[in-house]
Amino acid sequence: MDVKISPKWKELVGDEFDKPYFAELVSFVKQEYGRGPVFPAGRNIFRAFDKCDPDELKVVIIGQDPYHGVGQANGLCFSVNDGVQFPPSLINIFKEVQEDVGVPVPASGNLDRWAEQGVLLLNAVLTVRAHQAASHAGRGWEQFTDAVVQAIARRKQGVVYMLWGSYAQRKAAVVDPQRNCVLKTVHPSPLSAHRGFFGCRHFSQANNYLQSIGREPIDW
Repeated sequence: MDVKISPKWKELVGDEFDKPYFAELVSFVKQEYGRGPVFPAGRNIFRAFDKCDPDELKVVIIGQDPYHGVGQANGLCFSVNDGVQFPPSLINIFKEVQEDVGVPVPASGNLDRWAEQGVLLLNAVLTVRAHQAASHAGRGWEQFTDAVVQAIARRKQGVVYMLWGSYAQRKAAVVDPQRNCVLKTVHPSPLSAHRGFFGCRHFSQANNYLQSIGREPIDW
């Protein structure tokens, strides 16, 4: 696994890539890719960073681990490749976008268009074994992505954090709500979406906040 991540993100995150746990993580992930199907494709492991310039960062959305079905994961949380059927959580996200800001449900579930506008779509765990949810949890990815969130919280302000579910909310507990916009609700999965995700209006709230501090809103 070659760690190819932009110099800007490397500078932001600091020496995380040089720590012993990260070397162990790289070794584990390389072994896993050698043993059988692992998602996303190796070139897409750090794609959330490739697609979002840290200098343009406006919104952080946190997921747990990649989709584990064939052809789904593309390196951005909640996102799927063009032509792939929308997973249930993504369907619910698009329903809320449509209800909140009037954007029709798109033909593709590929969220590159969000990332390229400054939305970091960050999974807590960046790889997964095929058909085995959370199979790469507890191996070091969480420590790395914690460090990413902490670095953003420390170095950036005026960022919108959309924290869906208790897992994301715990991960971003370090964020200062006085210097940023912190939006919290339940996870968009079918198990919880009706308990507060629908009607949360996070997408319009994010844009209202961005405009209030003189930044361009996101075209959701």
